[in-house]
Amino acid sequence: MGGYPILSLMLGVPALAAIACLFVPAREARWLALAATLIDLALGLVLWTGFETGGAQWQFTEYQPAFGRFAWALGIDGFALLLIMLSVFLMPICIGASWNAIEKRVPEYMSAFLLTEVLMIGTFAAQDIFLFYIFFEAGLIPMFLIIGIWGGANRIYASYKFFLYTLLGSLVMLIAMLYMTREAGTTYIPQLMAHDFAPEAQTWLWLAFFASFAVKMPMWPVHTWLPDAHVQAPTAGSVILAGVLLKLGGYGFLRFSLPMFPEASGQLASLIFGLSAVAVIYTSLVALVQADMKKLIAYSSVAHMAIVTIGLFAFNRQGIEGAMIVMLSHGLVSAALFLCVGVIYDRLHTREIAAYGGVASVMPTYAVFFLLFTMASIGLPGTSGFVGEFLSLLGSYQISTWTALLCTTGIILGAAYSLYLYRRVAYGEVKTDAVRAMPDLSRRELWLLAPIAGVVLWMGVYPESFMAPMRDDVGRLLARIEGGAPESDSRPTAGRAPSMTAPAVAHGSAH
Repeated sequence: MGGYPILSLMLGVPALAAIACLFVPAREARWLALAATLIDLALGLVLWTGFETGGAQWQFTEYQPAFGRFAWALGIDGFALLLIMLSVFLMPICIGASWNAIEKRVPEYMSAFLLTEVLMIGTFAAQDIFLFYIFFEAGLIPMFLIIGIWGGANRIYASYKFFLYTLLGSLVMLIAMLYMTREAGTTYIPQLMAHDFAPEAQTWLWLAFFASFAVKMPMWPVHTWLPDAHVQAPTAGSVILAGVLLKLGGYGFLRFSLPMFPEASGQLASLIFGLSAVAVIYTSLVALVQADMKKLIAYSSVAHMAIVTIGLFAFNRQGIEGAMIVMLSHGLVSAALFLCVGVIYDRLHTREIAAYGGVASVMPTYAVFFLLFTMASIGLPGTSGFVGEFLSLLGSYQISTWTALLCTTGIILGAAYSLYLYRRVAYGEVKTDAVRAMPDLSRRELWLLAPIAGVVLWMGVYPESFMAPMRDDVGRLLARIEGGAPESDSRPTAGRAPSMTAPAVAHGSAH
């Protein structure tokens, strides 16, 4: 891009639109928000096509000193590129999903969503540790407002629970960041990733970051805020919460915990495996007995994100690449499932599974999309869900046979609750006249679901498109963390060969 500040532009467009939305009527606010998110999607495509696979680690870099050691420093690697693309892809869909569903305080609602987009992109692009923290924490504010103002009957309780859980964990992380910058003499994330912190300090720093990232994902047992937040949030709020905001925790592990504290990560990997295995089985069993569709999908999200953590801490290429694909796939599939719930909720105004039945006979097009996303959630070969879960479990198997076995059991339970949900909603006899009168997908709803379906199938059939941008970054990460990798409980050298030949960590200059 010849030094053009495209990342700053991607932050500036929705930020200016968010301000402008506050001064226009509802109809204009909707179109303004849609236009801004589509512009950011177009800029994201420029990032995607301009990113040089096999090139420098950090690309599209910007650096502007501010005060002290703090700087406006932006740049992306393959991990950040994929998560930014997920963000800009889902945002226009969120605006479209809110087109008719939100009727009160529309300008403020659209402004909050645009601000959320700014903060998500900023989190993934930030290369200054305190700039990252500002974006990371400020993302709480618009989502707190979206749930608290436009949510359901218990929205106040859910919004405060969401805010307090995520904020308290991050306060400990801020203390750790202050120590790190004093110790390393820099706030620049690429330099911190190369700094060797003392082994005795790494454990405490790792735990401080874990306190924040575990809540964000969320991991068991600090997951209880998520079902409440999803149930009370408007449809688009659930889409962006499950689609992108939960990925901030996984990105944090990739960007901070693994490269900055490799020895502590290896020593504490068994903790991650244990919590993740419990999460997969426990939350799958809880999902199986849910009567509310949104709550069922929320618990399934906890189980899927547990697959991410076991893949990340497998310390091998299959696990890390699989974890990233699971994050992308879950971001798409969970978003689509919440949209599917929103479609029938807009018609019948209930999320109770028992209220439906026979929907496939009155809404056949809807039933096809719902089935596709249900199968992707299960991990059907040919969909995005299969690729990531297979790689993550393969990576974890090379380190811990029992963890892989337990998490595979959770996937079987996932098939049980997903198919049970679909059977009760789509099949059987039409129970009520209200269900019989429900119209099939409108043109707007079709345009919301079709792009996600296309990407879910694309990722399942040709995952190389999504693996290629991050392949070199996975190699650099493996080279960095190899010394702290946990020992395998099944085969001494399984899965370690890729990391032996990985290139050394590269540090592109942002100046």
